[in-house]
Amino acid sequence: MSDTTFSNQPLDLEPSAAVLANNSRFVPGGLASVNRKSDPVIAFARAQGSRLWDVAGKEYIDYHAGFAPYILGHNDPDQIEAVTAVMAAGLSNYGSGPTRDEGELAELFLSCVSLADKVQFFNSGSEATAQAIRVARAATGREHVILVQGSYNGNQNVVAFNVMTPVEALGKQVIGDEYPRVPITAGIPAAEQELAHVVEFNDLAAVETMLARYDVAAMITEPILQNIGVVKPQPGYIEGLRKLADDHGFVLVFDEVKTGFRADPGGFQGLTGIRGDLSTYGKAFANGFPIAALAGKSELMDLVVSEDVSKRVLLAGTYNCHPVPVAAAIACLKKLRDPALDVYGHLDGLAQRLEDGQQILFDKYGVTATIVRQGSAHCAYFMDHAPVNWWDLASSHDFGFDAKFRRELIERGIYNFPLPTKQGSISFAHSEEDIDLTLAATDAALHRLLE
Repeated sequence: MSDTTFSNQPLDLEPSAAVLANNSRFVPGGLASVNRKSDPVIAFARAQGSRLWDVAGKEYIDYHAGFAPYILGHNDPDQIEAVTAVMAAGLSNYGSGPTRDEGELAELFLSCVSLADKVQFFNSGSEATAQAIRVARAATGREHVILVQGSYNGNQNVVAFNVMTPVEALGKQVIGDEYPRVPITAGIPAAEQELAHVVEFNDLAAVETMLARYDVAAMITEPILQNIGVVKPQPGYIEGLRKLADDHGFVLVFDEVKTGFRADPGGFQGLTGIRGDLSTYGKAFANGFPIAALAGKSELMDLVVSEDVSKRVLLAGTYNCHPVPVAAAIACLKKLRDPALDVYGHLDGLAQRLEDGQQILFDKYGVTATIVRQGSAHCAYFMDHAPVNWWDLASSHDFGFDAKFRRELIERGIYNFPLPTKQGSISFAHSEEDIDLTLAATDAALHRLLE
């Protein structure tokens, strides 16, 4: 059995450790987002297309994609050309008045996300979800918010609860009611915590219980839980949320920061035709440049200019629609919509090739595994069925094997984020050769683990 792939250079972690140690002298934890810290710690030096290179020079095929935004691949040449052109043309962040480029982006964005009436742009997904909840509270005059266990919706206080929560912290699975709140950060005031209510995914009865118990302004959820892999809604769940929102008057917020543009230009809502009142986007629509969006119904979006000052919602941000990420987003959306490129056909074909090959190899080695994917987003769960919620996943998935499997792939130049259950993402820059090299590495990794 061959134990080599295209990347024969051994994993050398010492240069990466040196980078982290040096950074830690000046930056708490050594990096600007602690979510990027992993085991093993690898400091990357450059990227192009489907490939990454670390500071020791080792090459990887990248499936992490920077937490999923790189749908076209790293440093897409058309994007780079567009960004370079706006800089050369003298565009700047004027800080006063409208710009033609933000209008062009909005029109292009809404031609993709056709279920929304209007859109506003921010710099990060957390800003967009914070604005969505603020708008919902202003519109309804209510304060309570329903969250979903396993759905990550940003870093702000009101949503910073219960993502990859250990089962010990939850105590037991709760169906039809709310989980104990488990903050993912210190520093949330107790009074603010009381306004957040966490329910299980695919549990309409729990949502109904919250509506009977609290004055709910909004429910926010990823329509597919893609921060814990790819956990799909059960038949009738999303339709049920839509009906409950209509019947009870709360604002239904679909957080499509990860799902949006990954499988369809219209996001998950484009695939299903089920509309959120508000929806948030980021990541893939600008292929890695820092920009995010809030889109939705006119009556909600227009609260930023409401004549009723008691309902008027502040919209502000010095760097909102900075010309560089705007140019990058326009270039990305044009490519995603180009029928001649057939971006989504290419992505789906590669993802199916990877899924089929992985399943053959798991069967070959007698590994219990279930592969779940939505378009180019995919995850192999080491359990005998596709998970339907976080508790199901947390109590059934073999996390230890997952961690070892990811490490063996990294050794062979295949990079998925080392944390178990994290989603993999394929880009337009990936090739059939990349997939076949990945499958060869998978074969070697499973042989090593199970010999």
